[in-house]
Amino acid sequence: MMDQRERFYGLLPQLLGDDERLVAVLAEIGAGYIDPGPVADRVINVGIREQLLVGVAGGLALTGLRPIVHTFAPFLIERPFEQVKLDLGHQDVGAVLVSAGGSYDWPEGGETHMGPRDVALLDTLEDWTVHVPGHPDEAESLLRAAAAADGRVYVRLSAGSNTQPLATDDRRMTVLRRGSRGTVVTVGPMADRTLAATEGLDVTVLYAATVRPFDGGTLRATLNAPDVVLVEPYLRDTSTPQISRALQGVRRRVLGLGVGQEELRRYGTRADHDALRGLDEAGLRRSITAFLA
Repeated sequence: MMDQRERFYGLLPQLLGDDERLVAVLAEIGAGYIDPGPVADRVINVGIREQLLVGVAGGLALTGLRPIVHTFAPFLIERPFEQVKLDLGHQDVGAVLVSAGGSYDWPEGGETHMGPRDVALLDTLEDWTVHVPGHPDEAESLLRAAAAADGRVYVRLSAGSNTQPLATDDRRMTVLRRGSRGTVVTVGPMADRTLAATEGLDVTVLYAATVRPFDGGTLRATLNAPDVVLVEPYLRDTSTPQISRALQGVRRRVLGLGVGQEELRRYGTRADHDALRGLDEAGLRRSITAFLA
C-alpha cells in the first residue's frame, strides 16, 4: 500500500490539473518524486530556503492563487514560523501546508529532521485547520477538501498508517469502541495500536483525523466517566487544553500521551523511538491501565 506521502505526490499533479487556482511550492523536498507533466509551470521549487518557501506562498495567495506548500515538518512550521505567522496569518490569506516526516519518521536525519512541535506551534496562531490523517485514503480526502477550501490548513502526513480509514466525512471524531470506565482519544496513525493496547479494557475509544477545530461535542456526548486519555503522535499534551475547554464545568482527569519534550539524542528506527517514548502498544497499555487504576 502507498504511504501517505506517496499518495500526496501522486495526487498533486491531478489537483493542479483540476483547479487553475492551485500552485505547488516546494523547497527541494519532494521535487524528485513529483511528475508534474502539463502543470509544471505551477510547480515552484525555491530550493533549500524554507523562509522563502512560505513567503512565496503568502505572495501567491495575495494574488488570488491557493498555494500547496510542502516539505518536512520542522522545515515547514518551525524554521519559517515567522513567515507562517506574518505572511499567511497577519496578511489573512489562505494556503495548504502539507508536511512529511512526522515526529520522527526519518530518525536517521537526527534532531534537525524531527518535528513533534508543529501542531503545538500552530496552536499559538488563529484560524488554522489541522488534519492528522491515519491512512492514505484519509490523507487524499482531506487534501482534496483542503485544496478546494479557502482558509489556512495544515495536513500532517505520517509514514505510519492504520490498516483501514476510520475518519468520517464530516470531520467529527469516530467512535471505535464504547466502554464505561473512561475515554481514550486517539489521533491519526495511533489508532490501531491504541485499539490493541486497550483490548479488554472497559473504555470508550474515539478517533480523530481532524484535531483543529477539536470535536468537543462528540467527546461530551460519549463521556461516561471523568477519566480521559489523549494519545497523539506529536508533542505530549498538545490537545490537553482543547479537552479542558470541551469539558469545562465537568469534573475530569486527563492523561496526555505523546512525544516528550526531552531530546533522546538517538537514531534507531521509528519503532525504537515509539518504544522509548512509551508510544508502542506495550507502553500505551501500561500508561492507560495505570491511569485508570
